[in-house]
Amino acid sequence: MKRPVEGQVVFTGEDGRSAAWRAISADSANEFKGRALANGYLYLTYQSDREQAALLHVSGHSMLYFNGQPRTGDIYSDGWLQLPVQLKKGTNELIIRGSRFSAWAGISAKLDVPAKPVLINKEDPTLPSIIVGTQQQPLWGAVVVINTSNKPLTNLQFKSQLRGKELITAVPTVPAMTIRKVGFRIDPGSVQAKGEYTAHISLLQKGKVLDAQEVKIGAVEPHEHYSSTFVSDIDGSVQYFGVAPQSQTKSNTSPALFLSVHGAGVEAIGQARAYQPKDWGVVVTPTNRRPRGFNWEDWGRLDALEVFELAKKKFNPDPKHIYLTGHSMGGHGTWYLGATYPGKWAAIAPCAGYPTLSAYGSADGKIPEAGKTAMESLLLQASNPSNVLELAQNYGAGGVYIHHGDSDKVVSVDYARQMRAVLASFHKDFSYYEYPGGSHWFGNESVDWKPIFDYFRWHTIPEDSAVNKINFSTANPAISSTYHWVSVMQQQEALKYSRVQLDRNKKSKAIAGKTENIGILSIALNDFQKGDKISISLDNQAPLSYEVKAEGETVYLYKGDSSWKLGKKPALDTQKGAGRNGTFKEPFNHRMVFVYSTAGSKEENEWSYNKARYDAEVWYYRGNGAVDIVADKDFKPAAFADRGVILYGNATSNRAWKGLLGKSPIQAQRGSLKVGDKVYKGDDLGAYFMWPRPDSEVASVAVITGTGLKGMQAADANQYFAGGSGFPDYMVFTLDMLKKGLGGVKAAGFYGNDWSLEKGQQVKQ
Repeated sequence: MKRPVEGQVVFTGEDGRSAAWRAISADSANEFKGRALANGYLYLTYQSDREQAALLHVSGHSMLYFNGQPRTGDIYSDGWLQLPVQLKKGTNELIIRGSRFSAWAGISAKLDVPAKPVLINKEDPTLPSIIVGTQQQPLWGAVVVINTSNKPLTNLQFKSQLRGKELITAVPTVPAMTIRKVGFRIDPGSVQAKGEYTAHISLLQKGKVLDAQEVKIGAVEPHEHYSSTFVSDIDGSVQYFGVAPQSQTKSNTSPALFLSVHGAGVEAIGQARAYQPKDWGVVVTPTNRRPRGFNWEDWGRLDALEVFELAKKKFNPDPKHIYLTGHSMGGHGTWYLGATYPGKWAAIAPCAGYPTLSAYGSADGKIPEAGKTAMESLLLQASNPSNVLELAQNYGAGGVYIHHGDSDKVVSVDYARQMRAVLASFHKDFSYYEYPGGSHWFGNESVDWKPIFDYFRWHTIPEDSAVNKINFSTANPAISSTYHWVSVMQQQEALKYSRVQLDRNKKSKAIAGKTENIGILSIALNDFQKGDKISISLDNQAPLSYEVKAEGETVYLYKGDSSWKLGKKPALDTQKGAGRNGTFKEPFNHRMVFVYSTAGSKEENEWSYNKARYDAEVWYYRGNGAVDIVADKDFKPAAFADRGVILYGNATSNRAWKGLLGKSPIQAQRGSLKVGDKVYKGDDLGAYFMWPRPDSEVASVAVITGTGLKGMQAADANQYFAGGSGFPDYMVFTLDMLKKGLGGVKAAGFYGNDWSLEKGQQVKQ
């Protein structure tokens, strides 16, 4: 770009107000501050006397462009983000985008010349606790590897040494000019006492030491709070959860399990330490992938569920005594997970929480009921799974205890009062307490509140056989489909609310009720006997008769054009449903691999790699994660079986396109983009879309594409890793979207249940 000039107008908004460049100076702490930086841009240059690699440290920003290449931001000023960049001789340009925090927190920037081409950065470790006196298997830790070279690093190993015990761990490829957080195993077998120990970590390549660092690992007694690490199925990265162990173990008694989700900026182990150990259960605190992470939605939700399953295996809790709680952002997480997964929790206790992300901070605490246009409504529809107010009837599955300080200035007590009013309209078993004079955090009682745990004691999860009334809602069966003995297996319209209300009479062998937006419904008949003739009546239609053929059988009901019919178990590998239901973000859930192009022009291929690298850096920063980045020519589907594929480029530039997307109704190539029969021409078209992987029953492909450099650059704009943000199955736009917003979106929609455009929902403009 051309160097900005003081007073130069960049654009004029619809309100007639102009955005113009103006000079700004760093303060005495070498930070740039000011209201203009709140979501504004800061332009800096660096003069280099030669070409060389450098480490870029920028803090307090949402992202930046270094010599035109997008790089992730350190929005929360954590300070540990070090990005390798290639300096060119002469002027190097930085365009740094501020965040809403930048005005007061400031933006700082500096460049360092690395001492080595490959470095270990230990400033952002993921480390376990060693539990003294227990039989220790190798534990997982993780640190960041920085590659400042122009070639990917392969054939790497980590060697760990702890008190004479040594372990070797293979390290995945670290792409060129970027960073990757990678795991290593460590043997704690020689640690016999509580304390802090030094582990030596060496990065090897074919036996040669590239770099070495020391990390501190704590050892604790079994009764103390600790961190437990694991390798995540979401992306293969090393994650951890915190534990407040049960204070005493009663013989032949399984403990209760309390899943507690933390607030923004809070570490999971800090959340665990806020609780005194309980004599009747164990507190487990997942991370949300980061202290701020994904607001317990999207991959934060998946992290909570993953830790939940690990905790059940580790602690073998009483399945009737499982509870959910959390504070602030974790209060939102409690409302969200409680509404999304009814039946998993005997009771929930949101503390200082807000119900929905979109309404947090709004004047009335409500989300918009519909968009102003058909396009806006469709895009809002993609976020329906986030709206717990529409799922509120699900709270009837268990107890609810609302806990909030009445003087909270961060999350207003009005949110608690709003939810009290919602529950009062139908819930027969909830408790509500406003802590007098309580601010947002008034000590550990903000979460470790005795009346909450007393309330929990009184509640249990009923057996399926004891639940004869069903009232269940979901917005996406691939997120949440089952409540006790009923499952919503397929919707009629994607991501609109599906609801089922049933009454089961085991004595008369009858099931009756009503449904909304359900295409396939399954009912488990575990509480009926072989030979029983069941009467099933839905939506006031004539009853269907079904004879139970075997104990534990499940019956499947299909909603036709006008009536319900009995059918076979659906093959959802070729249909939308509970296993794979779409939205552009779904492919990112299955150990995703980023595939960039090498068959396009030099500029197209550079965009593709730079965008893949940028997304991987964002995933690391937001989600403490790690991603494989692979060139199209090196992508072998069998080597990445059942993994989500994120493809960058188009049919002209990316060699993997044909094999993965040959049958997709959406096709993009240089100069044109086709959606069904509609063809859009030009080099400024971009698109996000997904398509089920043809060689997998669970994984899909997400595509970030453009018809030329302009269209590809338009695809840079949206941040799909933002928690709670909704994207439909596909979305086509032009570069004008950057100026016009929705006005630049040409088409968006959801596929039909057969993955066709024709039977789906689409809006064009």
